[in-house]
Amino acid sequence: MNRRQVLIGAGATALVGGEVAYLLDKEANASSNYAARATALRAPLADIPSAHDLIRYATLAPNGHNTQPWRFRIGERQIDIMPDFSRRTLVVDPDNHHLFVSLGAAAETLSLASAACGMPATIAFDPRNQGSVAVHFETARPAPSPLFDAITRRQSTRTEYDGRAVPVRYLDALVKAATVPGVDFVLLTDRHRIDRLRDLVLAGNTLQRTDPAFVCELKSWLRFNPRAATRAGDGLYSVASGNPALPDWLGPHAFDWISTARSENQAYAAQLRSSAGVAVFAGAGETAAHWFAVGRACQRFALQATALGLKHAFINQPVEVPSLRPDLAALIGTPGRRPDIVMRFGYGPTLPWSLRRSVDAVIVP
Repeated sequence: MNRRQVLIGAGATALVGGEVAYLLDKEANASSNYAARATALRAPLADIPSAHDLIRYATLAPNGHNTQPWRFRIGERQIDIMPDFSRRTLVVDPDNHHLFVSLGAAAETLSLASAACGMPATIAFDPRNQGSVAVHFETARPAPSPLFDAITRRQSTRTEYDGRAVPVRYLDALVKAATVPGVDFVLLTDRHRIDRLRDLVLAGNTLQRTDPAFVCELKSWLRFNPRAATRAGDGLYSVASGNPALPDWLGPHAFDWISTARSENQAYAAQLRSSAGVAVFAGAGETAAHWFAVGRACQRFALQATALGLKHAFINQPVEVPSLRPDLAALIGTPGRRPDIVMRFGYGPTLPWSLRRSVDAVIVP
């Protein structure tokens, strides 16, 4: 090798190294911006919160694919929550079941936040007005609760847990918190029934992951790096599930290569083995009002679990694939009913938080 080749090689190495350093610096800044947004989103409420702050708390509720399918209208001592059908997921949720569960979770979160600030709320679901919800505030002494305290710490933790059993007194607290009129709630803690549920989850996952329309819709809501997640303010941030950040151009291809039905089935099986139990919710009927009630119940369960130091994650394949619902209903002892939500729980790590859109983006006149 002559001197010219050495100099060219050194220059190329420096150039590549400089490009890598530049990209790493950009990713570090993006991660920092993402973390700052996530922290600000979870800032404590003031003693006398504004309607905007209450709505900020309400948007921390869980929702399918983190689509945030809601709009809010501020009135006189009232906040209305309305479905945003432009953010539907037509493949995985063709009848808007998950959408109305999400609205129920948001309404319950708003009610807990307002009660903690001395404004207990009454919640009225109006099926005649496209399923809108009126949350009306009264005045009383502040009533903070462990569920309210858990709002900013709750997250759907999609990873393996440590396999520890949950004490009976904690299970009793979970049942008490999740008891909502019109909603059946079943806890599975014995391995035999959890294994049977696992088989349903894997069957459902296989059907979904081999459906091109399902995969296309799912990918449209994936955010593969902090810059994309911050820019959108919605969707499923892959890093929050324990995956590495990837450039926008690479993320979808890596998803196709790595995230197959087989690999996902292996991950779900391991996650269920590591979980302490599974919670299944079933509404009294199959209408938007029933799904809304299920959303309130599952959010109360999730917040109580968080208050007890537990993690949770949704594993809804057996309710999203219609052919599997009868088997799930039989497993939980409610034959003839439609199960609505499935959540696993246990002790696990804290992962990066997900983001939400700005409050201004979800308020309408």
